[in-house]
Amino acid sequence: MSSAAETLETGFAAPRRYFAAAAILIGVLMAAIDSSIVNIALPSIAQALEVDSASVIWVANGYQVASASTMLIFASLGARLGERRFYAIGMVLFTLSSLGCAVSTTFTMLVFMRVAQGISYAIMISVGLGLYRAIFPPSALGMIFGLNALAFAIGTAVGPALGGLIISYLSWPWLFYINIPLGLVAIYFSISFLGLDSASETGFDFAGAFTSAGAFGLLVVAVDEIGRWSDLTVGLLLSTSAILLAIFLFIQTKAKSPLLPLDIFTQRRYSFAVLSSVTMFVSQGMALVALPFVLQHTYSYSVLTSSLIFTAWPLAVAICAPLSGSLSAKFNATHISTAGVALFCIGFASLAVLPRDATIVDLVWRIAICGVGYGFFLPPNNKEMFSNVEKRRAVTASGVLSTARTAGQSIGAALVAMIIVLSNGLAGSAGGSFIASVFGVACAICALSALFSMLRIHR
Repeated sequence: MSSAAETLETGFAAPRRYFAAAAILIGVLMAAIDSSIVNIALPSIAQALEVDSASVIWVANGYQVASASTMLIFASLGARLGERRFYAIGMVLFTLSSLGCAVSTTFTMLVFMRVAQGISYAIMISVGLGLYRAIFPPSALGMIFGLNALAFAIGTAVGPALGGLIISYLSWPWLFYINIPLGLVAIYFSISFLGLDSASETGFDFAGAFTSAGAFGLLVVAVDEIGRWSDLTVGLLLSTSAILLAIFLFIQTKAKSPLLPLDIFTQRRYSFAVLSSVTMFVSQGMALVALPFVLQHTYSYSVLTSSLIFTAWPLAVAICAPLSGSLSAKFNATHISTAGVALFCIGFASLAVLPRDATIVDLVWRIAICGVGYGFFLPPNNKEMFSNVEKRRAVTASGVLSTARTAGQSIGAALVAMIIVLSNGLAGSAGGSFIASVFGVACAICALSALFSMLRIHR
């Protein structure tokens, strides 16, 4: 496709822009499903491949570590190789690695292919969000970020239920086979409608790549292994991660072609939008992990009933995310996202005081408030982020946001594991302690996100 139909301010001409956006939205949907569909199938995979429960966790961890540790690296490479072709390459690799996972006959092969899948995910997502700035005019960014949040919410919500159905009626390889048709459609849209671009930057920061990969990779491993590895080992990993991160930031101040140009943070509104995103994703990660435990263990609902109750969250996001995206084109995006994260915080506070004899209605309206808050926060906040960076930094901004989400959700999951141990269980009186603790902590972290968001209102 020719690039003549696009300008810096108008984006792609219709209908090209819609097919180009579909290429990214399908990728987001695939990635969200893939991130959430596997966990429920881990026991079945362990049995089929004859490995123990501790080892099979690396089917999930390998994906997380690979994507978190390479996100910034691929954002930098995308700016140098051309983000449109880079996204298409990522989609091709994600589809091929999904096929590789499906045909794996050994545990080692499956983990290797999951690592490849995580790397492919990082290639796609690191540049995908930034491409919206080329596809759409600034006035439409809120709308497309709303649809992006909707795609991610749907994928995250349907993943566990879809995984349960597949394990019940088919076999675990079908968890990955389902990516093939979606991937082929996204590849076609990517090649046909995203078009080609030329590299916008030269040089590469190898020292920054090495230290960032080590810092974020060790961080994800450490938080994932809290409660399973010794405190000394986890502490050593976290300390090493912090040291590497400090070295990485120092390198960025000296590098000729920095992996993460720190001038991107000179915009105050952008920096607070990033901080608000990180803390919001931590609290969201806590909720996504804790709610299934609460519903199934504390309140003894079946997997199916729990899935239906949890549907209140993505359903609320499905309604509110596109609405908030559209509203952000007419009203102040910061005000909308701040109101959203405040409502998100209220939802967690209401969950923290759940009565032991809570009914389904008691659960649904509280979970729905969280979904409404999330839906009103994310699209306007993302618009704020991308509207307050130079267009040449859009790919870097995309990598920062994707890294924030991956790291934030991993930290949130680790906090839930710690609270389970400290609460001495999930049933009876211990279950009540767990509910108060986990959602109380999530509420406090969400309040911090609201504070960061409010600090953007006054320049």
